Amino acid sequence: MIPFLKMHGLGNDFVIIDERRMPMQIIEPEQREAAVRTLAERRTGVGCDQLIVMRPTKRADVYMQIYNADGSEVAACGNATRCVAWIIMREKHKDAALIETEAGILECYLAGKGLVRVNMGIPRLSWLDMPLSREADTLHLPLVAEGVADGVAVNMGNPHAVFFVPDVGKVPLKRIGPELEHHGLFPERANINVARIDEPDHITLRTWERGAGETLACGTGACATVVAARRRDLSAALVTVQLPGGELQIEWHGSEADPHHPVWMTGPATEAFRGELSDGQWV
Repeated sequence: MIPFLKMHGLGNDFVIIDERRMPMQIIEPEQREAAVRTLAERRTGVGCDQLIVMRPTKRADVYMQIYNADGSEVAACGNATRCVAWIIMREKHKDAALIETEAGILECYLAGKGLVRVNMGIPRLSWLDMPLSREADTLHLPLVAEGVADGVAVNMGNPHAVFFVPDVGKVPLKRIGPELEHHGLFPERANINVARIDEPDHITLRTWERGAGETLACGTGACATVVAARRRDLSAALVTVQLPGGELQIEWHGSEADPHHPVWMTGPATEAFRGELSDGQWV
């Protein structure tokens, strides 16, 4: 049997498997996607937006591998980073942790009871960094769909397109999310965000995550949205982002003219329950 921990960040939920002390022979890639999809299924599996595997590394406290609910592997997940950092800090009785991901090494700090603050790194803003399939202005994406247009592209370890709208509730995200996620402009697919600027220091956000669908919260999406808003001079440097599952605090002191500043994200990490998987579900 394989122990797992179920956690969530504002309802964006994860099954977390720790392979640091109990290395396992992971199934072949062609079988892995099906196994992850089975595990993530909410009626017949444990249910999750992402599967997180903690692995040993010499470069940080832990390496975090991330699989979306459809079995695809991604480089970053802000909410999962807070959850894994919470595990490490509790384990080591420290108030800081380093989490290695495919997108880089992230500094994490305890920020109060149940809260974790993460340095999400410097956003990547060029069309090559997204990446886009052709050269385009990432401040004004040439995309139009029902209820959205004139998006902003930001890579926060994951590629994001952000569309500012008058009312996020009126955008048919479940319909246009898959269409835009798989648009030819995004060779690696993209996360699709619809955001409303309520005040310079408050934004309401919904996110369609590639490979997972609409989630209750997306950490990298919240970061990308504040970066997009700052690039267009629409927001303050410190913003409360209201997601369906709750609030994140995002801080970025950059701008379109001076983007080389890290994005800081602060939010909760919550343990839901613990359990065991049968060997056949993963290895």
